[in-house]
Amino acid sequence: MSRKQDPGVAGARAAWRYRGNERPAFAIRPNPHQESVWDYPRPPVVEADPRPVTVHADGLLIADTRHALRVLETGSPPTFYLPLADVDTTLLEAVTGTTFCEWKGYAHYWTLVLPMRRIERVAWSYPTPYPEFVDLREHLAFYPGELDCRVGGERVRGQAGRYYGGWITAELAGPFKGEPGTGHW
Repeated sequence: MSRKQDPGVAGARAAWRYRGNERPAFAIRPNPHQESVWDYPRPPVVEADPRPVTVHADGLLIADTRHALRVLETGSPPTFYLPLADVDTTLLEAVTGTTFCEWKGYAHYWTLVLPMRRIERVAWSYPTPYPEFVDLREHLAFYPGELDCRVGGERVRGQAGRYYGGWITAELAGPFKGEPGTGHW
C-alpha cells in the first residue's frame, strides 16, 4: 500500500504542530555556534556530514566513517546514519519485528553481538525507505546509550526515550523531543 492510499500516514504527518518555520516560546536560544533543533524542518531532511563519526563498544570499533548522513527533524537532535560499508556488520544480528515512521517507512532492528555481551536492538535501518528517504538505504543508525559514539571527536549523548535515536552534541540547543513533559509536541 502506498502512502497516498494510507490515511494513517497522512494523519500522522499532519499531526505535528511545530515545523521548523518558527521557534516555540519554550525553545532555548542557541549560542552563536549552535543549531536550534527548532529550526530543523518537518518533514525531515537528510544531509551529508563529512566529520569523522565513530562507534565503539567494549573497546571494539564498530563503525568509522566520514560519509555519515544526518536526518534533521524539528525538535529532535540529528540521527546519524552510517554507510553499511563502514560498519563491522559481522558483529550485528538481525532482530525480528519492525516499527513504523510516517516519513521513512518501516525500520528493521539489529542486536550487537560482542565477545562478553549482547546489546539488544542497538541499531536500525530502513532497507526499503519511502522515496524521499532513499538515501538512507544501505545505512545503519545506532542508539548511543550503551555505546561510545562520537562526531568530530566529541562523545554524544543519546536522546531521551527508548524510541528516539538522536545524537546530542554541544552544537545543539533544545529542548529535545523525548524529554519528560514533551509528549504533547
